[in-house]
Amino acid sequence: MHYSFIFRRSLAFRISVAFFLLLIFVLLFIANLSVGAVKVSFSELMQIFMGKAGEWDRNALVVYEFRMPQALMAILAGASLSIGGLLMQALFRNPLADPSILGISSGASLGVAVVTMAAGNLTGISIFNAGVGGYLSITVSAFIGSLGVLLLLIFFSSRLKNISQLLILGLMVGYLSYSIVSLLKFYSLKDDLQHYVIWGMGSFSEVNMEQMKIVAPVVLIGLLFSLLLAKPLNLLLLGEEYAQNLGLKLNLARTLVILIAGFLTSIITAWCGPIAFVGLAVPHLCRSILSTHDHRILLPFCMLAGAVLTLICNFIARLPIFGGALPLNAITSLIGAPIMITVILRLKN
Repeated sequence: MHYSFIFRRSLAFRISVAFFLLLIFVLLFIANLSVGAVKVSFSELMQIFMGKAGEWDRNALVVYEFRMPQALMAILAGASLSIGGLLMQALFRNPLADPSILGISSGASLGVAVVTMAAGNLTGISIFNAGVGGYLSITVSAFIGSLGVLLLLIFFSSRLKNISQLLILGLMVGYLSYSIVSLLKFYSLKDDLQHYVIWGMGSFSEVNMEQMKIVAPVVLIGLLFSLLLAKPLNLLLLGEEYAQNLGLKLNLARTLVILIAGFLTSIITAWCGPIAFVGLAVPHLCRSILSTHDHRILLPFCMLAGAVLTLICNFIARLPIFGGALPLNAITSLIGAPIMITVILRLKN
């Protein structure tokens, strides 16, 4: 009787947290559509959503063509990176793991660096002056770079018996990518280097509504598949030997975790640049608030909390008082770094 009461109270608390996050999520979504260089009131937003705004209405154009895809991209990025961090922390049983720990983000950065800086040296023309084709090349190169690292890790994951070896391999891939990028920076054109640095600061504004019709379903499929990993992730927390004794196919589970985390990270990095601290901080916040390590609970909560965090960051970055163009990674680092400092200070072992 006593234990059932605790369960009910705990369940009620988690439902309350979920409703609170949903409320904040809705309010932040509206705020992201309203605030900017052009202010759009709540009543105007309602008129736009109900189709009462004229076809050439300026506010409707601003909302649908610029702010809506940016807010949707922030939601997808926050959910994806948070899930990626949660999967990596469960796989390595390391509270300081995140989606970039395996070098996937570094692979995307290398792909962009090759296209933006190496191509500029060969042709003498900045790829950013090539119009739509140039930006499409950047997106494709980021995806190919991260996908290449992901496939490499999947290949070795079934051959390395110790998960720490895979971690070291990922770190070495990251260092190798950084070295090549540094060489490309040294010999690159000034314009190419500037654009690469701006891409590295992170942004949710590079996707329009037509592109969102492609990006959103792909990301949502990846998030849906991540929910199916709850049971294997819970078993992995017990240790690899115990998990195998309980019937978990370790190599298959490890490959699926790396594949989904890498897939989500590579898609978001390709479109938004490397976004810092979201995948590292959000899983810790959810564990602390919910007081659980059960991934059946953590997976959906991390998606929602990650989306809330990135909406907050995007809202702050686009405030008119800051000129509407603050680097996104500056905001995520200001929020994420204190969280991680607190986590490190609380670690006893």
